[in-house]
Amino acid sequence: MSNKTLYQKQTSLAIDNFGIGNTPMPSTFVQALGFVKASCAQANKDLELLDEETAEAIWQAATAVAQGEHYDQFPVDVFQTGSGTSTNMNANEVIASLASQSLSHTVHPNDDVNMGQSSNDIIPTTVHVSALWQSTTVLLPALDKLIEVIDSKANEFNHIIKTGRTHLMDAMPIKISQELSGWQAQLWLAKNRFTDTHARLSELAIGGTAVGTGINTHAEFGARVASSLTQQLGITFTVTNNHFAALSSQDTAVEFSGQLNALAVALMKISNDLRWMNSGPLAGLGEIELTKLQAGSSIMPGKVNPVIPEAVAMACAQVMGLHTANTVAGQSGNFQLNVMLPLIGYNLLTAIQLLANSCNHLASKAVSEMKVNKQQLEKVLAKNPILVTALNQYIGYEKGAQIAKEAYESGEDILTVAARMTEFSKEELKHILDPAKLVSPAG
Repeated sequence: MSNKTLYQKQTSLAIDNFGIGNTPMPSTFVQALGFVKASCAQANKDLELLDEETAEAIWQAATAVAQGEHYDQFPVDVFQTGSGTSTNMNANEVIASLASQSLSHTVHPNDDVNMGQSSNDIIPTTVHVSALWQSTTVLLPALDKLIEVIDSKANEFNHIIKTGRTHLMDAMPIKISQELSGWQAQLWLAKNRFTDTHARLSELAIGGTAVGTGINTHAEFGARVASSLTQQLGITFTVTNNHFAALSSQDTAVEFSGQLNALAVALMKISNDLRWMNSGPLAGLGEIELTKLQAGSSIMPGKVNPVIPEAVAMACAQVMGLHTANTVAGQSGNFQLNVMLPLIGYNLLTAIQLLANSCNHLASKAVSEMKVNKQQLEKVLAKNPILVTALNQYIGYEKGAQIAKEAYESGEDILTVAARMTEFSKEELKHILDPAKLVSPAG
């Protein structure tokens, strides 16, 4: 926390003008903006456009912001001017005030801190930097953790066979490890999509200034800023090969938002599978038991609910909504500038955090602790008339349907009915209908 107000006139005006959401930009966006401003100071010093003393003071001040200090000095609402000019001005003023404290002269927010820059290239640059930084350091590790936990449980339950379900109805048997491998594959694909999109997120708008022409900046400025950011964050950044697209569109941000949305879809699927498998425990499927974390009802004693999958499903729904907002925001590039940049930055970082937290919660509080009700699985599997599917190649579909219908209506197990309605012995049928063989028929 700062002891005094560090921002100046332009930030004060923005505070007065924008009170729609009363929601400041995320701290991670402000930190990324600090990294960008520090890199700009470094570039201007190396190009001998800014004297070394002033550049060093700006570097130190911007780095403090990048480390999370002085966040209370960034109160400007997300819902502001569409270019994010007020947030850029806010950063310029805070950094200028901090830098001036160590110098005998005053650092100017625009002439010095903002040298060679425009809000129109700084903010889209920060959108990319913050999203890539948080995706790399926060989201992917959480995703890896969940993948690892699912893999561990798949190995633990590899020998257990259950009734598969399509349309929520009984289907052919499947190993629990196979079911979990489906979850794992969804998450691996999500990770691969992020990696693919990261290559485009690493391309920055810096150097385009006002409209993409690079007016009032050095031709080498953008590349030098990208190089400095690479050194600071350990993530490779480059300059876009077309500043006009980088300023006027947010297609890469929308693409990345789409990948976040796809992960939300996968996590909601996994969460709902867990909810169904855990349902009951007496009148539901009762296939697994999730950890009992808290009371599930204020009126029904003893009731326990699958709270973690439910919470994750809500987070995923929120991410899906954020992606819809990003889609609308992405098409708001009028001529040479997109005018919903703060919203996109806010939504991406919010979605990243929600998904990372969701992965961590599912891994540590649901999947890692879940137990399998093997007795219930075996009981249901033994009576499953759909096992008759394995007889199709011997007796045909129509005869198989008659056997299944009879088994459903009589309540008898499929072996008894099939032995009565075919010429196969029970021993032969046990061999043909053995669930262990049916989960990998090609083998």
